[in-house]
Amino acid sequence: MNYRYITIEREYGSGGTRIARMLAERMGIPCYGHEILEAVSKKYDISVERIQQYEESASNSFLYSLYMMSQTASGNADLTSMESHLYVAEQEAILRLAAGGRAIFLGHCASEALKEYKGVIKVFIRCGDEKEKKKRILEDYGIEEAKADVVRRKFDKKRANYYHVNTMKRWEDPKNYDIVLDSGSLGLEGCLNILEGLEK
Repeated sequence: MNYRYITIEREYGSGGTRIARMLAERMGIPCYGHEILEAVSKKYDISVERIQQYEESASNSFLYSLYMMSQTASGNADLTSMESHLYVAEQEAILRLAAGGRAIFLGHCASEALKEYKGVIKVFIRCGDEKEKKKRILEDYGIEEAKADVVRRKFDKKRANYYHVNTMKRWEDPKNYDIVLDSGSLGLEGCLNILEGLEK
C-alpha cells in the first residue's frame, strides 16, 4: 500500500501514543504529537501550557462551537478568537512537518490538515477492555486509581469536543477513519503489527 502519512486519533488509555511512537521507531520515521504544540509555541512565542489551556477552553465552550461552525459554514477566514488562531497555527505546523516527508501524526485533527494530500491513512485506536484501559492509565500516566476514570472521561471529552468543533465530525465515528483498532483485544503488539503491515 502506498502511503506517506498515518494520522492517529486515540482514546485516553488505549495505548495509542505508545503504539504511534513504537511504530515510528520501527519504520524509521518521525512521530509528531506534542511536537506540534512545540512548533506553534516556538513560532508564536506562547507556552505549550497556554496553548493547551486555549484548546480546552475552545473544546469546552458551546458558544465557541457555534461560532466556529457559523464561520466555517459562511466561509469566513477572518477568525478572531485566540482559540481559532491557534487551531489554524496547529494545522499550518502539521503541513510544515508533513513537508519533511513520511510521518505519523498524533491527534490535533491532523487528518483535516492533510485532507487534500494523497497517501494518508486515518486511524482510530480504542480500548474496549475497561480493566486494561484503567491499567494503562495507571502505568503510563501515574494517575491515582481513584482518579483514573475522572481523568479518562475528561481527556476523551476534550479530544472529542476539539475534533467536533474544528471538523464538524464526531471523533469516535468509524466512518471518519480508514482503520479502527481495539488495543484491548489486539494488544499493543497486535495493533503495531497491523499498522506495520500496511507497508507490505
